[in-house]
Amino acid sequence: MKTAVLRPLVCSAAIFALAATPALAEIKIGLNVPITGFAAADGKSALEGAKLAVAKANEAGGINGEKLELVIYDDQASPKEAVPVATKLIEKDKVVGAVSGSYSGSTRAAAGIFQQAGVPYVVSYAIHPDITLAGDYMFRVSAMGEVQGRGGAKLVSNLGKKRVVLLTMKNDFGQALAAGFKEAAPKFALDIVAEYEYALQDRQFGPLVAKVKADNPEVIYASGYYFTAGPLVSQLRAAGITAPVIGQEGYDSDKFMEIAGDAAEGTLLTTSLDRDSESPVTQAFIADFKKATGIGTDMVAASTYTAAYVLIDGLKKTGGKGGAALRDAIAAGSYETPIGKLAFNDLHEVSKDIQVQVVKDKAFRRHSVIHDPVLLAPPSKSGK
Repeated sequence: MKTAVLRPLVCSAAIFALAATPALAEIKIGLNVPITGFAAADGKSALEGAKLAVAKANEAGGINGEKLELVIYDDQASPKEAVPVATKLIEKDKVVGAVSGSYSGSTRAAAGIFQQAGVPYVVSYAIHPDITLAGDYMFRVSAMGEVQGRGGAKLVSNLGKKRVVLLTMKNDFGQALAAGFKEAAPKFALDIVAEYEYALQDRQFGPLVAKVKADNPEVIYASGYYFTAGPLVSQLRAAGITAPVIGQEGYDSDKFMEIAGDAAEGTLLTTSLDRDSESPVTQAFIADFKKATGIGTDMVAASTYTAAYVLIDGLKKTGGKGGAALRDAIAAGSYETPIGKLAFNDLHEVSKDIQVQVVKDKAFRRHSVIHDPVLLAPPSKSGK
């Protein structure tokens, strides 16, 4: 008996190949994830992370002996796809809770649908602040974008650098990171020499690289996903720019190193997953993911596993009931997860350290940990 059931909105051989034999389950949880489209590689990681969490829960007896069923839809990381996906999960599939394994745009679109229906929605790695502002059925296990940006500013200071150029992707992800970085920059006396924006579709960065070279910064803070970061870092290095490049969770994929090649070496990124963590929970997840999939894990997989784990833990406490009981159980919990110890504040955001990884010998290794509870504090309802 398998735990995952794929219910595609678009019929294709690639999607149907992911379908599993229906589970005889009464407790259904939903997952919106980009299986096709530009974010498909991240979607695959997210899907495998969620599937692993459900499989482990079912191996341990499920919820009071009842198996969990993971109902999966492809949202293509698109807001227009995410709305009907959320609606189907609620009205057709009757899920008791759901996980976002997708990007901020699609997650923001789905959030209001789940909130209105009173269905708890646990978000793995989408970072836009509006997601938890949708209401009290929303939960986020990652640090929101502005918090990660503030951590990036502290990392620049920790490196002993001052003159910074920002390369900002023109979407929710990039703009939230840049906002946090610029907010914290004065605290560390950083000099933002220039900020240049680029689009999600861009892969050729010649004019932008020329401007950065002329600016001669000490460090570059560049938001992006692996498919933009790979070409960007490669072209920066090809132009002879040697300043350290600081990326974020979007870089946290082996695909980044494949695309950038040797130019990836030395790239820093702020993220949620520390591959060199001494935590038994983290190391067990890394080993289990490798055994289940045959490949190494990344931040997306670890965060989506964590989001599913949090939702399942709440269901164990409610005996499989959803609604307000599940919301309250999740909110009251504390969790040992692959991405650290988590507990939710009154806005259902988490306070957590930021892991800094560095590409070394074609692998992600620990560089440092940013621990600053004040600087990295998420927003709250009380404003404290």
